[in-house]
This record gives sequence, C-alpha cells and structure tokens, in this order.
Amino acid sequence: MEDERDLVVFEDDAGNELTMEVLDYLAYEGKEYALLTELNEDEDADEDEPVEVFIMEVRPVGEDQEEFVPVDEDLAETLIQIFESDDFDDEIFDDGE
Repeated sequence: MEDERDLVVFEDDAGNELTMEVLDYLAYEGKEYALLTELNEDEDADEDEPVEVFIMEVRPVGEDQEEFVPVDEDLAETLIQIFESDDFDDEIFDDGE
C-alpha cells in the first residue's frame, strides 16, 4: 500500500498553482510549523539529488482549514536545526552548508 502524502496547493498572483508536499510538522514556542518541498512525481528522479525545502507557519483558518505563512530567515534557520536534530534524512539538508 502506498503511503498517503500530505499535499498543499499554493497559487501565485498570476494564478499559477504549485503543489508542495509536507514532509513533517513541528510545534515550537506555541506555534505549528511545516517542512515542505515541491512535489516531485518523477519516479526516475535521482534520490541523491538535494531538494529545496521551505518552512512555513501553519495557522488555523476556520474549522477545518489551514493557512501556510512563510517565516523569516532567522526563524527558518532555527527550525531547520531542530528538524535536523530530530533524525531527519540528512540528504534533505545537503546544501553544502
């Protein structure tokens, strides 16, 4: 059975849609954050190739909807360190830093 993916669709000002996959969630200082990457449905993709990740704050909107809001660079760095320390796959963060 295939794992179910947690997908989020964003729309830019021009109406273009971008589908992102939520890799994981993290609670930090009373707020919820999500680690996301662009959805790659290419089964032949090189798994060793680094992927770009994004961290966004998850805010509840209404009863059963969420809003994803970008975080500032300093907070993103802090959260990435936390995600890394929680035994995430190091390949996600392999950007040479």
